[in-house]
Amino acid sequence: MSAIAGLLRFDGQPAGSADGSAMMEAMERYDADDVQTWTDGPIFLGCRSKWITPESVHERLPYYDPTLRLAIVADAIIDNRRELFDLLQVRPTDRAGMTDSELILLAYRKWGREAPKHLVGDFAFVIWDEQERLVFGARDLFGNRCLYYHRDARRFAFGTTIAPLFALPDVAKELYEPWLAEFMAIPEMYESTDVGSTPYRHIHQVPPAHTVTVSDGRVSLSAHGSLEPKEMLRLKSDREYEEAFRDVFGEAVKSRLRTHRQVAATLSGGLDSGAVASFAARALREEGKSLHTYSFIPTRDFVDWTPSSAIADESRFIQATVRHAGNISERYMDFEGVSPMSQVDDWLDILETPYKFFENSFWLKGMHEQAGQQGVGVLLTGARGNFTVSWGPAVYYYAELLRKLKWQQFMREFRLYSANKGIGGKRLMSIICKEAFPILAKRSNTDGGTDIPTMLIHPDFARRTDVFAKLRDSGIGVNGSMIADPLELRKEKMKSLPVGNKNGASATKLSLRYGVWERDPTCDPRVVRFCFSVPVEQYVRNGLDRALIRRATKHYLPDEVRLNQRVRGVQGADWVHRIIPGWKLLESELRQLCDDPIAAAYLHVDRIKEAVLRLGVEPRPEQAFQPEMRMLMRSLIIYRFLKRMQ
Repeated sequence: MSAIAGLLRFDGQPAGSADGSAMMEAMERYDADDVQTWTDGPIFLGCRSKWITPESVHERLPYYDPTLRLAIVADAIIDNRRELFDLLQVRPTDRAGMTDSELILLAYRKWGREAPKHLVGDFAFVIWDEQERLVFGARDLFGNRCLYYHRDARRFAFGTTIAPLFALPDVAKELYEPWLAEFMAIPEMYESTDVGSTPYRHIHQVPPAHTVTVSDGRVSLSAHGSLEPKEMLRLKSDREYEEAFRDVFGEAVKSRLRTHRQVAATLSGGLDSGAVASFAARALREEGKSLHTYSFIPTRDFVDWTPSSAIADESRFIQATVRHAGNISERYMDFEGVSPMSQVDDWLDILETPYKFFENSFWLKGMHEQAGQQGVGVLLTGARGNFTVSWGPAVYYYAELLRKLKWQQFMREFRLYSANKGIGGKRLMSIICKEAFPILAKRSNTDGGTDIPTMLIHPDFARRTDVFAKLRDSGIGVNGSMIADPLELRKEKMKSLPVGNKNGASATKLSLRYGVWERDPTCDPRVVRFCFSVPVEQYVRNGLDRALIRRATKHYLPDEVRLNQRVRGVQGADWVHRIIPGWKLLESELRQLCDDPIAAAYLHVDRIKEAVLRLGVEPRPEQAFQPEMRMLMRSLIIYRFLKRMQ
């Protein structure tokens, strides 16, 4: 893991030491096992390295290979090392100690700018090609590591974070209003459809799944790689699909355990994190290690207000997984006294941008902090599993059977699913029929308008930036994506570059703060391609939604978790409960916001005032998922960010 930075001069002048020193100084906040710089003529490269993998211990980055005449600085863990060793004809005696950065250089030597499409892992790297006199960099398919840059007439500068770029004396911190407009208008968690932009006018980012080439003063970006499978998978039996799933997923998990430090995982009561933890615990047993897990639970004084189909405290299911999997040292964390409101300034420091995921922000940060204190190198998650390993839209599939008049198959599945879910037949049939024949649903199209009561953005600012027209052109309405087909929506979610930017920023910057690399096997490209290639009927089977993972983990997860279709965990249910003690302070800051011209130019202050009045003396815990409450917290986050821009 590395915080990297560098610059290339276009004007024929040497890179010099002043700018490089300023950039390195801006990254001193990040813990490091080694700090190195390298300068040669117009190029400067710098790195603060935290050793995570066994091969990275005592690695020197930046690294210059005089034979290849290539220099590299990298923030990378490569997962398909064995495959690359064979393709690149690396001698067996050289493989064990070869660093990932050396492997990337060999890949660049063989494939040039096509090299990133052959790499599986989390990476952002920059190479100085001395012979060609160019800079080449890349970001992995999911954007799990960040790469920002600034370009002007004299130079190209880059960094893992934004701070080193602002350390350059003539780079102005100026708000980029189109980014902010989209941030406020997009109802989903990501920030902007302009994947190369940031909140700052003069700072850009290399998008996920893209390369950057800097040559003769020109900067060009190009997409690389694909998540599409080469062909659909057609196996002979359910058992073969289950075995294939275990092979692909098991390899994805195992390849992410490569660290000389401890391994941990976030663990909820569901399928995704449970499967990751169980596969990891088995593999670690062979190494003589145990898996540490961190599970969020509400505070003891929280009264669960969620409906019977949901649960805020997943301890019962988590404990069942821990007992069944074995080789797990679990920790339950309630973060008593901590709330999303108390973490806003820390998160703005970490991310360098505003954010939306405040409901879970305090425990995400807290778990990384705990992992760092325990000497953990890799923190596993299952965050993207809903659209890969545990995907399975039962209602959609049953609607397809109904439309195609496959009565016998439909009725068998219908009866089993009704029993498994505990839903009455009449109600379930109504739901399926509305999916199969949308005209029965009498849905109103709300995506044509923009005047909804909890819209953050000020109408004048929205008109000035024409933000809603831009979002409609990108297939985004006021309620989110306009894609209705679950198969297409699944692909859109996994291929989404804006989602990659959002996830990559939090993963990268938390890792730099706490020295822990977050890794998610559920979005390994090999897993994603496999999941895309599996027929939909494997995902809905015998009355089970998410059927493939339920069947494939028969010996990995307890039936209480594996076959649970009646109760789902809700991890953000207690966030309002946590802010109630500080409500008066929050209310006071919101009133200050409404009177501040800084906010009035961008935020819809009249609606903020109305929302505060309607909530009265203090909010109730059960208002956690009401749009008005979310609007107020997001307004606070944006306001504090805007004040930092002054």
